[in-house]
Amino acid sequence: MARRQSPAPAGDAPQDFVENIVDIDVTSEMEGSFLEYAYSVIYSRALPDARDGLKPVQRRILYMMSEMGLRPDRGHVKSARVVGEVMGKLHPHGDTAIYDAMVRMAQDFSLRLPLIDGHGNFGSLDDGPAAPRYTEARLAAAALTLTDHLDEDVVDFVPNYDNQLTQPDVLPAAFPNLLVNGATGIAVGMATNMAPHNLVEVISAARHLIAHPDATLDDLMRFVPGPDLPTGGRIVGLDGIRDAYATGRGSFKTRAKVEIEQLSARRTGLVVTELPYMVGPEKVIEKIKDAVNGKKLTGISDIVDLTDRQHGLRLVIELKNGFNPNAVLQQLYRYSPMEDSFGINNVTLVDGQPQTLGLVKLLSVYVEHRIDVVRRRTSFRLGKKKDRLHLVEGLLIAIVDIDEVIQIIRSSDEVAAARVRLMSIYDLSEIQANYILELRLRQLTKYSRIELEKEQEELRREIAELEAILGSEERLRGLVSSELGEIAEKYGTPRRTVLLESEAVSPTVAAALAAAPNGKGQAAPLALEISDDPCWAILTASGQIARTSNQEPLAESGPRAKHDVFRSVVKTSARGEIAAVTSQGRMLRLQVMDMPVLPPMSGLPNLAGGVPAKDFITLLKGEALVAFAPLDEVLAIGTAQGVVKRVQPDYPLNREDWEVIALKDKDEVVGVAPAGSEETDLVFLTREAQLLRFSAANVRAQGRTAGGMVGIKLGAGDQVLFFGAVAAADDDAVVVTIAGTNGALPGTAPGAAKVTAFAEYPAKGRATAGVRAHRFLKGEDTLLLAWAGHGPAKASSLAGIARSLPQEHGRRDGSGIPLSQAVDAVGPAMAWSDPS
Repeated sequence: MARRQSPAPAGDAPQDFVENIVDIDVTSEMEGSFLEYAYSVIYSRALPDARDGLKPVQRRILYMMSEMGLRPDRGHVKSARVVGEVMGKLHPHGDTAIYDAMVRMAQDFSLRLPLIDGHGNFGSLDDGPAAPRYTEARLAAAALTLTDHLDEDVVDFVPNYDNQLTQPDVLPAAFPNLLVNGATGIAVGMATNMAPHNLVEVISAARHLIAHPDATLDDLMRFVPGPDLPTGGRIVGLDGIRDAYATGRGSFKTRAKVEIEQLSARRTGLVVTELPYMVGPEKVIEKIKDAVNGKKLTGISDIVDLTDRQHGLRLVIELKNGFNPNAVLQQLYRYSPMEDSFGINNVTLVDGQPQTLGLVKLLSVYVEHRIDVVRRRTSFRLGKKKDRLHLVEGLLIAIVDIDEVIQIIRSSDEVAAARVRLMSIYDLSEIQANYILELRLRQLTKYSRIELEKEQEELRREIAELEAILGSEERLRGLVSSELGEIAEKYGTPRRTVLLESEAVSPTVAAALAAAPNGKGQAAPLALEISDDPCWAILTASGQIARTSNQEPLAESGPRAKHDVFRSVVKTSARGEIAAVTSQGRMLRLQVMDMPVLPPMSGLPNLAGGVPAKDFITLLKGEALVAFAPLDEVLAIGTAQGVVKRVQPDYPLNREDWEVIALKDKDEVVGVAPAGSEETDLVFLTREAQLLRFSAANVRAQGRTAGGMVGIKLGAGDQVLFFGAVAAADDDAVVVTIAGTNGALPGTAPGAAKVTAFAEYPAKGRATAGVRAHRFLKGEDTLLLAWAGHGPAKASSLAGIARSLPQEHGRRDGSGIPLSQAVDAVGPAMAWSDPS
């Protein structure tokens, strides 16, 4: 507690004391003091200089590290040591502010071209850096170009805070650091926020401005179309960028880079590999989880952060089945930081005054600064060369009569007398005479006349070159431009951020917008859940599973994977269910929605867009997927031992798989086909080239646990190669057979291919041997491939064998033409199926 004191008696005051009380207006005093404080913050802390793009603390850090010799080819030192040197000699503020500025210059996600090479934990977008006692640092290679030639009088030096040392007022800055690395800062009454750009693009624009000082904004934007953010991402909409380049103020939207991927056979996900500038993955995960818990986001089952040093950022957002990935992505852009806005505010110091500059002015200020730096450097070097030439010329004069020079020096009483005698006898300047007097005797041996004359000639040539640069503005600007080009070539990197004039949409989104009522894409947002649209479920000969996005007719031509064809096709809907029948007689219930969607097609879809059946369905050892089938129709099933069965669709509703036929030992299912109509013919084709055609009415429908009945009578060692169903009235149906040698590898033995009209084969009774379908020639003893049906689908864009081979009317038991001729003519189509 303060102690109260009594006022001193009036008689105790000094006799010469004169009271002087000054009345000051508080408002004026506050205004003046606040303006001084504001100017100090603006000039000395928060805003970067337009010439080198650095704030005072950043400039002092780089300069002090350069003075400490912390070059890229030397070891790292503790960050605390750098902070202490900067704080003690140049920047009398808190160590935290210095270290924070140092950390930012080392972060490759903050700066497009980092200036400090950090060793240790310098933080991330979600976490702060380690303490300065734990981290180490040195200058990055690019930072040397900012501090080069400081010893050549290229910039002015000013006193430090206590007038004991000097520091550069601005750095030489061999590249436009302000535009390349951007800047951010909050001053008093103003703030700056500048986006990073690509080094090569900015330097290209600067060189164009050097060559064309009257260049317009449009001219420069051909080189600098927009910012290039360190973390990549997408910039959507360029109008705000042009406004910022024109006026110094504007904004643009940044978005994450997202790909829709098939995470597994049944699961689709959104994979994020790039995020908006200064947005960390942990922040994105937190916001997404909050939005999901708050019922703002739906359709997301999980989000996993798989980011590592080797592969970089990778956020996997798993989606629930039945949700449109594009619609979920639009929700993510709306409710999470995966879309962010960047406001450009190009406030910077020009001649000590804060100004808001556009792209042209920013580059102009830098170019003028760089021209002034190169001019001062050239003048400094010219002076050094002239001084050296002056000394060399004096030595040449003295070396001609070196013995006399030595005698003059030895006979002089003192140095001053020797200097005067040398100057008078040889007409030397005082500087030349002093230089000769300071030489040691051992140095005289190396100053031969030839060497001195050679050095004199070289100095005169260099002086002429430097004077030519100073005497020609065009040559000076050309030198600046060429040096900028060298920097771009050495440190330039490809663009990371993609610029989009407008939002890029997927084909699905584009189709939805095209269907808008006004035709201008102003329809309601995309449906979040997948609608129950008609589609095709497809199984291919190579074992790929997929579904289409619609139920357009499946044409016989179009893009497809090489040598792949439709093996089984079922009409269904996106939210429907179908059955899959395996070779061991199991039937599995499949959700069509879980299947990957082939891209919208023109004619035939690309079959490479599916997933392998083994990844989608759990198959037993030695089991294979035979066909897809509808769950609500009577199916006909044929086996390798000639058994046939028609099964009623009374499948269990509470099970995902069940037995659909009881197989005998070593038997397996070879074909499945809808056979609900009594006018359908069932067809067996065996390896011994026997074909049996009989009416489905001859096979009574059985329950799913039955074992079937005899379909075709097989000879010894024969087995069924193909089983299918054909409409009895189908006049376009054909039978395709390819014969070869049993046991031979495909393509190693001759064979024959044959196509015959299906109508040429008579119907027989069930449990008979059928008729001959193919007569074997020499070297042929088995069928390698057999198929019966309507309009076979081709294995490539070439016409199929069935369309090219002559139909053997009246010769159903005849031989085929050589397989080599068919393949040479139409391509190696080796699988057949019915797409209808």
